[in-house]
Order: sequence, then structure tokens, then C-alpha cells
Amino acid sequence: MQEYDPSSASELAGLMAIFGMLMIPVLIVTIIMVISYWKIFTKAGKPGWAAIIPIYNVIVLLEIVGKPTWWIFLFLIPCVNFVFLIWTVNLLSKSFGQSEGFTVGLLLLGFIFYPILAFGNYRYQGPAAAEAQTQFRTRPYLDDDPFNPPPPQV
Repeated sequence: MQEYDPSSASELAGLMAIFGMLMIPVLIVTIIMVISYWKIFTKAGKPGWAAIIPIYNVIVLLEIVGKPTWWIFLFLIPCVNFVFLIWTVNLLSKSFGQSEGFTVGLLLLGFIFYPILAFGNYRYQGPAAAEAQTQFRTRPYLDDDPFNPPPPQV
């Protein structure tokens, strides 16, 4: 039988204090992300409370970016889920009129860029904002762009 060592209780208390100190920032970031998702869902015309329901929030996110609901199964396949997660975040960024640079920000610094997307002046423009309004343009030149004048008429 082991003898009682009073120092083991203080070690445990010290570890619990350190664990508690580390959990406070994690809890703050989690709350900020939930509030940001709530606001993003509201901007997209979906119920904000859907952001706090597991699995349903992914289904609503897929509706926001204009992808079918069965894509949720692709998030369950290892390695494939990374590709489709990046793709979905890119489509979310484009649905609010942002570029791939903003997508990189959402992926790498999400705790900063999701609140920017949620509380900034970004307006929801629809599923992938017609492919970011540049890929399927019928006229490649804009009349008001001085750096890309229209080609000469022949």
C-alpha cells in the first residue's frame, strides 16, 4: 500500500491550475467562432441557431454555399474531407464576394477572419456569387477599367 504524500496533492492542484489557464483562451475563441457562425448564417438568410446544432450546421453551411446535402458524407471520408473542407470554405468566401486570399485567411486564421466576415460590411450574394463573378463573364472587359480597355472593333 502506498503512503500518502502531501506533495502529490499540490502537484495535482498545480496541473489543474495550468489546465484551467489554458482552457480559458480556448473557451473564448470557441465562443467567438459560434457567435461568428450565427451571424454568418443570419446574413445568409438561414436561422442563426443552426450554428450550434452539430451536423445540422454543416448541412446549413452546404445550403449557403449551394452544394447538395449528400456532400456531408464526403466530410466523413479520411483525406477527402480536407479537400472538400477547403472547397466549402472557398465557396463560403466567394458567396460573400471575397477572393481566394480571404479563403486562405479563413483557413489559417479563422478566429480572426470569421468575425471579419460576420461583422464586416460583407453582403451575402448567393451560392459562390456566380463563381466569384469573374469566371463565366460573357464580356471579359469592363467599360470603366482604364487598365484593360476593350479590344478595337474591326
